[in-house]
Order: sequence, then structure tokens, then C-alpha cells
Amino acid sequence: MRKFICIQLTAAILLLHGSLFAQQKVVNRKNSATTLISNVKIIDGTGALAKFGAVRILGDQIMEVGDLKTIKNETIINGKGLVLAPGFIDAHSHHLGDLQKKSAGLSTANQGITTIVIGQDGGSYPMDSLEKDMKQIPVVANVASYTGHSSLREEVMGENDVLRKATQAEVDKMKNILASELSKGALGLSTGLEYEQAFYSSRDEVLQLAQVAANANTRYISHIRSEDVTMADALDEIIQIGKITKMPVQISHIKLAKKSDWNTAPAILAQLEKARAEGVQITADVYPYTFWNSTLRVLFPARDYTNMASAQLAVTQLFDPTASYIVQYAPQPSYVGKTVAAIAKERNESEAQTLVSLVAIAADFKDKNPGYKGSIEAIAAKSMSESDVSKFMQWPFTVICSDGNGGGHPRGYGSFTRILGKYVREDKIMSLETAIYKMTGQTASYLGIKDRGIIEAGKKADLVLLNPETVIDHAVIGNSNALSTGIAMVWVNGQLIYKNQKATGLKPGVLIKR
Repeated sequence: MRKFICIQLTAAILLLHGSLFAQQKVVNRKNSATTLISNVKIIDGTGALAKFGAVRILGDQIMEVGDLKTIKNETIINGKGLVLAPGFIDAHSHHLGDLQKKSAGLSTANQGITTIVIGQDGGSYPMDSLEKDMKQIPVVANVASYTGHSSLREEVMGENDVLRKATQAEVDKMKNILASELSKGALGLSTGLEYEQAFYSSRDEVLQLAQVAANANTRYISHIRSEDVTMADALDEIIQIGKITKMPVQISHIKLAKKSDWNTAPAILAQLEKARAEGVQITADVYPYTFWNSTLRVLFPARDYTNMASAQLAVTQLFDPTASYIVQYAPQPSYVGKTVAAIAKERNESEAQTLVSLVAIAADFKDKNPGYKGSIEAIAAKSMSESDVSKFMQWPFTVICSDGNGGGHPRGYGSFTRILGKYVREDKIMSLETAIYKMTGQTASYLGIKDRGIIEAGKKADLVLLNPETVIDHAVIGNSNALSTGIAMVWVNGQLIYKNQKATGLKPGVLIKR
């Protein structure tokens, strides 16, 4: 009997405690500094159709979504019928340095980006260093990172000894470092196989490292070995990695950068669909431009920088010298902003000879200035067709990226707004809901980020208020930092970081770990 009375008493206390807790929760809700974004067209990041309603923010989280009434002491923002979307996730980004140097964070905020995914193309920071930097230098956007294959090679083999295959002992050391980085929250392994630091790696080296990432239940993302001359072999490599490891694999900034391959995007996508049908979890990201930004050296697929035949192939097949601009050139700053064709005319050389000359001059500058910091040379090279870019963008398994920073290519300031303005509103190649899904929920799903990318109660309050009728990019070569229009407000972790083309000064970005 005594035991029964004790049980009843305990139950009553628990019931009372639960009631008091519920009352306290209501009180906290009423007295907390909530923000209500009302009168908005909510596109929630799932691909579902837009619906009118409101979103309530409490702290760094979305508290409620729907037909909401105002509560006491609440900040109310009238969305005036604009679209409220999840903050955009840049699936392949190089923005961190720019955000650290320019604390306003306009390069990302002006296009609605709230999370950047770095560690791309094989280059990354150690996770411990990244975490320390994020605490010492706060930034406006969230940051997540892959671990880069090239960085592993440089750490193990030596920065000046990577132009060769790694020994098995070196690969084993890389595998151990990679496993440690993954345990600290890296998203997976990234490679930049077209670049010198990784160009000489064997397929087996890459596969062994990829298997470590697979064993940790992570991902593999790759700037594949070629986007032009040997692209077929490069695609085969990433498909085989996905097939053997059984982990998700992603092609970075998918493109067809050889003129004779233009308009064959449907065939490439058919190959990827075939791989998916065979169980390979292959996806891609894409940016909305027909020109890329990289070193002049990638225009020599065989790394034969003095070979005139290779230079001639480059100027006829791999880029358009009349529409490709030098955006960085330390040895001769006056070349910046000029096309390769214009520089060739200035130097009284053929375009092929000028390409060889520019690479040689940059190499000589590097040798004579070993302490030089930053990129010595870079080109924004026109080499893709609009038709292929559109088709890659429309593929259901492609997500959106900028591949950008605050440098000379306009993608660093305008990628996401260009998608919404040109490709959605003007060209109508996809619906607004689909485009936003590719920028938010789909990307978060691919990355394994559970608490962002969707407007839903309990998710982090990364949000973008935009006008679908006016949103557009304005960044171009020569004015690559021009701000977009149509992005009204941007919130990161519940804090307003951008309003009417101006930064608020808040820097609430956090490091997102796997």
C-alpha cells in the first residue's frame, strides 16, 4: 500500500513538474526576443510549391512556420509579399579568405549565401586551424570544409616534391592524417586532379584515400583530372571511385571545356544516369557562367608549357583568346583586365606564343620571388557553351555553387542571383522552387547537414528575403564586385547580416562539422 501511494505521489509530482515546465515554456516564448517575418511567400527548400505565411525566429532557430499571430514584445518584419527562402548553401566555394579580409562579407551576403563549403579542389586547412581561425576572426557566413588531397600530399611529400607519384609509405601517412581530419568534422575528401599538386597522383593513391573517406561514412568531391582533352577518362575515374567505395561522389563545377565537345552535355548526363542506375551515387555542382577562372597552366593538359603545338590547341579548342581576360598577373599588373588576344597584339606575338610567354614569365617571377603571397597569375577563360551550362544546371542531381571568391571572376559576387534572375525568371529553364531547392535543401541533404537548408521549426534560422521579380546579378569582368539587386535581407543563425545592399556588421557564422 505504501509503495502504491509513493508511486501515485511521484506521478503527481511529475505531472505538476511537466505542467509548470509547459507554463514556463509559454512564458519564455512570450518574453523572449522573437522576430516574426510576416506576409511572405515561403519557398521552404524542399522543392514544394510556395505558400503564404510567416516565420518566427527565436535565437538562432526557426521556432514556428505558418499562419502566425504576433506575440508580445516581438520584432515584426513585414515581408511585403516577397519570397522567404532558406539561406543559400554554396556547394563549392573559395570565399573564406575574402570574408576574413573584408568583414562585411558582401561577396556572399549580396547573393544570399549563408553557408560556404570550402576545402575544394584538393586544397584545405586542418580542421583544428580552421576552428581556431573561426574563433579569432568571426565571419558572416557559416563554414564547412572538406579535407584536400593536395594539402595532404604537400604535408607528407613536401610542398616542392609533389610532381611525382607518392610511395605507399607516403600514401599510408596521408590516410592516417585524413582519418584524423574526418574524425574532427571534415565533410570528406576533395581532389583537384587537374592541378600540379595532384596531377601526378595515381588512380590507386586517390582510391586508397577515398576508401578512408568511405569507411568514415563521408563523401568524395573532385575537380576531375580533365574537363577537356581527357574528360572521358576523368569521368571514368570518379565513377569507378563511387562504384568501388560505394560512397557519394560529386563532380565539381561540371563543364565541357573543349570546343569540339560543346553541345554533348546530354551524352555526358546519360553516362552519369547509367552510373546511377548501376548504384553509383554520383552528383555534380555547377556555376552559371560560360567561362572559368584558374591558372594559365591548366590550358596545357600535358603540362608541356613550352610546346607550341599544345599552345595552339589551347587557343583554338580550350579557350577563346578574344573573350578571355587576365584577372591576376603579378609580373606585369598592366595585363590585368586585358584579353589574351589584346596582350598578343601588344606584344606583337601570335596568341599561342603569348600564352607560352605568359606562363614562362609567371614561372620566372615565382622562382625569383619565393616569398610572394597570393596568386601570381589567373585567367577568366571563355570555354563553355550556354546550352551545356543550362543542361547541366537542369539535371535533377546537380546543385548550385559559385566556385568563387572576392577575385576577378564575377561568380564570386553573382552566381546565385544570376541563377534566379537569368535562368529562372528570364530563360525559364526551371521553376523558382526547383532553383531554391538546388541551392538549399538538396545541397544540405548531399552534405549531410541536418539542421539547415529547409524552412522548418527546429532548423537553424539561415534565411533570405528576396524579390523574384527584380533579383539579378550585376558583377562582370572588370567590375566583379558589383552588388546584386533583389536580395532584401539575409539572416545567419537568426541574426540579420545584410539589408538593402548593406552589411549590418554582425558576424554570426559558425563552423559546421560533419
